[in-house]
Amino acid sequence: MDGQQLMEQAKLAREKAYTPYSHFKVGAALLDATGHVHAGCNVENAAYGPTNCAERTALFRAIADGCEARSFKAIAVIGDTSTPITPCGVCRQVLVELCDPSMPVYMGNLNGDFVQTTVGELLPGAFDQTSLDSSTSRQEQME
Repeated sequence: MDGQQLMEQAKLAREKAYTPYSHFKVGAALLDATGHVHAGCNVENAAYGPTNCAERTALFRAIADGCEARSFKAIAVIGDTSTPITPCGVCRQVLVELCDPSMPVYMGNLNGDFVQTTVGELLPGAFDQTSLDSSTSRQEQME
């Protein structure tokens, strides 16, 4: 499945978003190692803090469905924005935790614009599993 096809799946997922407060729907489509697509949409909450983004919904759904972390092949995210939408900081951190740094991330909008980057490019110098190893300095991790 190419980036454009994955973006179409994200667009379909976007329609299921629960956004009674912001009315800002976002969709995500996560491709796993077997070629299955896990859809995600944002789900809002009146308290705002418990709101979950589309990217995290797709990732958590895939993990709950039995997929192994770091086995994913690509993710697409789409929103009704003037330029291609980007994952928020929290989603970037979760992507770093559950995906390979070289995994493609397709970001698009409803106008058909999309760009491609990688998980590693979205969050350089990320706090990850190696950050918890006290025997490795932060400088060594960044080299």
